[in-house]
Amino acid sequence: MAQPRVLILRAAGTNCDEETEYAWSLAGARPDRLHINRLIEQPARLGEYQVLTIPGGFSYGDDIASGKILANQIARRLGDAVRAFIDHGGLVLGICNGFQALAKAGLLPGPDLPPVTVTFNDSGRFEARWIRIRVGRSACPFLEPGDVFHLPVAHGEGKVMLGQPPGRDGEAAIAMLETAGCVALKYVAASGDRVSYPENPNGSEFDIAGLCDPTGRILGLMPHPERCLSPVQLPGGTGDRNAETDGLRLFRRAVACFQR
Repeated sequence: MAQPRVLILRAAGTNCDEETEYAWSLAGARPDRLHINRLIEQPARLGEYQVLTIPGGFSYGDDIASGKILANQIARRLGDAVRAFIDHGGLVLGICNGFQALAKAGLLPGPDLPPVTVTFNDSGRFEARWIRIRVGRSACPFLEPGDVFHLPVAHGEGKVMLGQPPGRDGEAAIAMLETAGCVALKYVAASGDRVSYPENPNGSEFDIAGLCDPTGRILGLMPHPERCLSPVQLPGGTGDRNAETDGLRLFRRAVACFQR
């Protein structure tokens, strides 16, 4: 397939859907934006696409909790359609608010694994800054193990917290996720030193910046790759304007997996 089709799901409060559409277009895909209510009316439309993307923003004003209402809609109204989509080889990407929704819908990290939630930053405020993340061991086609990305974050609720297996501690939970290949991305320090604030901008447990399911077909991350598509967007705004940025590289890797 030369040009995969991408469905970008939006709702009231979503505000990164146009940037995400542009990112997929630059990467060589054919993206469409669609309100979740239209997909709930016709869930079969998901079968027309190869990638489902849930972009960033503040869906439904993040009432109750970040991404919670959107998560309930996905789980209760679209759960069967999304699971069938994944079983047939589709990819799912959740960015920031999309990651929050995927986690709270139970799609990340997946069944039989410690539950995960995304909650308020340790700093108690909105964090908007550039950070570095490193790819862990996973089967995710968006990512290359060991790769490092320099991307922006912008969130007030980005702290990833792990539920604990009954009778066990957090170390057991992270071990289970790492064994399953679900710890897709971690915050890292530019110097290689131990990560602390602001390198880990939200206090995420075990420095987790993104997760995937065991198949690697569902990826959620807090940083915004769609805000890093041109070198002029980088801090300082210098360098070769035709160079591939870290954000664009993530989208292009996903497109490439459909062109093999």
